[in-house]
Amino acid sequence: MRAVSFFRSTVLPVLIVLLFSMALFAVSARIWLPGDMLAPAPVG
Repeated sequence: MRAVSFFRSTVLPVLIVLLFSMALFAVSARIWLPGDMLAPAPVG
């Protein structure tokens, strides 16, 4: 039972922060992309 409380209090918040920061980086990286890469992918 001790391992579950360690996971909840330490590992889980770190994973959440890492996931949020990776998503934030992926969204903000679009600022530095060339303009043609910002467009949606062509369909068909």
